[in-house]
Order: sequence, then C-alpha cells, then structure tokens
Amino acid sequence: MLSHLKNLKLTLVIGQYAMAYHFPDETGTLTEIVQAWHKYWPHTVPLPHPSPRNNLWLKHNPWFEQELVPLLQNRVAEILAGDAPRAMLE
Repeated sequence: MLSHLKNLKLTLVIGQYAMAYHFPDETGTLTEIVQAWHKYWPHTVPLPHPSPRNNLWLKHNPWFEQELVPLLQNRVAEILAGDAPRAMLE
C-alpha cells in the first residue's frame, strides 16, 4: 500500500514490529534503532510505542524527548504548513 502513496512526506515507524517491517536489515535493539533516527531523517522516523508501559524507557532515554521530539514536532508543522491552503496561513 505504501508504494501507492506518491506524496508521502513522513513515515512514523512506531514500535518494534513496525521497525522489523520497515527496517528488515537492522539488527539493533529498538533503542539502538531509535537512537539512529538521523539515518532515516527527514522522511522516516523510528519511534518507541507510545504506551504507558514505555514510561521506563522514556525515563532511561531522556535524549528522546529533549532531542528528537522537538525536531519531529517542527517537521510535522513544516509539512502541515506546506500543505495548508494559503488562506489558512494568513
């Protein structure tokens, strides 16, 4: 299905099962793949699953919320602004 989406600007790869599908040649852990996010930027971003069970992961990886999340927020805003009708930008 993804091959049919011609104007795809960002793919969020969320969780280990999605990472196994999208990055079949990666052999690292979820943390290692997320830490290597810059390899896939700006079109694909590997992310941990947003489950409350991952609060411990977030606590052990503060770089994620400090470094990646703000960049991802900016990237999403940039994409949305680029696709917004002109009247919405004024």
